[in-house]
Amino acid sequence: MQSLSFNHLALAVKDVTVSVAFYQAVFGLSEIENTASNSTTRWLSLGEGKELHLIPRPEAEIKTHKAIHFAMALDDIDRFILHLKSLEINFYDWPGTADQYNIRKDSIKQLYFQDPNGYWIEVNDANGVG
Repeated sequence: MQSLSFNHLALAVKDVTVSVAFYQAVFGLSEIENTASNSTTRWLSLGEGKELHLIPRPEAEIKTHKAIHFAMALDDIDRFILHLKSLEINFYDWPGTADQYNIRKDSIKQLYFQDPNGYWIEVNDANGVG
């Protein structure tokens, strides 16, 4: 069997400039070269060779649900909450209570918020546990 590794996440977005600015402000992601084409799709580095591809689709109907999300892990969720508040980004626990996070059975704290297109993002403190 061949080895398998995660490479990138691609999202259709209404306004690629707004989305790039959001992901840079929230996560501090660096823009990297789109080496696949000369299109207006923009790429951001998630670190460790992983990428976020933002594909402009201004006319697309984007449907979202919290159960369909991607997750980012960090060390200090309390500091991240202060960052979200400074950016005036609403966040929720899994049941949907505003300004709350939940604690999973494995003691990892997690919260959810949406990007400008409505995609749900989980942030948890898995990097700080263990």
